[in-house]
Amino acid sequence: MPSRRTGRGFTLLELLLAFVVFTLSFATILEILSGSMRNTVRARHYSEAALTAQSVMDQIGTEIPLQSGFSSYGEAGDYEWELEVFEYMPTGVDMRSIELAQLTGIVLLQVDLSISWGKPPREQTRRFSTVRAVLANDGLQ
Repeated sequence: MPSRRTGRGFTLLELLLAFVVFTLSFATILEILSGSMRNTVRARHYSEAALTAQSVMDQIGTEIPLQSGFSSYGEAGDYEWELEVFEYMPTGVDMRSIELAQLTGIVLLQVDLSISWGKPPREQTRRFSTVRAVLANDGLQ
């Protein structure tokens, strides 16, 4: 009677194939995790830049003068900001806002704020803009 050989283990080829599948799966998981970490850091920087912009914009009219032609720059932690104030120049569709401002005795000023962070070549800049109204007789310069 011929003896039967029963398989009680894995062949070398099966072990190598399992190792390759494990390695590819692990590499994919690591790539997903590193992408997630990059996105988290990027989102943190964008959020902090927006909070810095909000903080600087809140100071306009109190600590930062609201005058046409005014410009300023500063730092807040890892973020540098540059601010410019000038008369609001509406597009053709928005001309009624200027007419209404003139009728009510106010002047519209546009405030542009640029927030920068990081070092070249990965420096990032985000721009924020708003329109503020002041009374025309407040001595705008």
